[in-house]
Amino acid sequence: MNKLLSMLVIAAFSIASMGAFAASHGGAMSDKEKAELTEKCAKMDPAKADDKLKADCKKLAEMKK
Repeated sequence: MNKLLSMLVIAAFSIASMGAFAASHGGAMSDKEKAELTEKCAKMDPAKADDKLKADCKKLAEMKK
C-alpha cells in the first residue's frame, strides 16, 4: 500500500511538471513569425489597424527593450 501511494505521488508530480514545461514553451514565436510580425508592424497604419495587430506590435516592441 505504501508503494502504491508513493507511485501515485510521483506520477502526480511528473504530470504537473510536464504540464508546466509545455505551458511555458507553448506560446513562443519562431524567428520567421517574429520577422513577419515586424514587417507587418512597420507597414501598419494605426488608424486602420485592428486591435489585435496593435496589441501584437506593442508586445513585440516591449520584447525588444
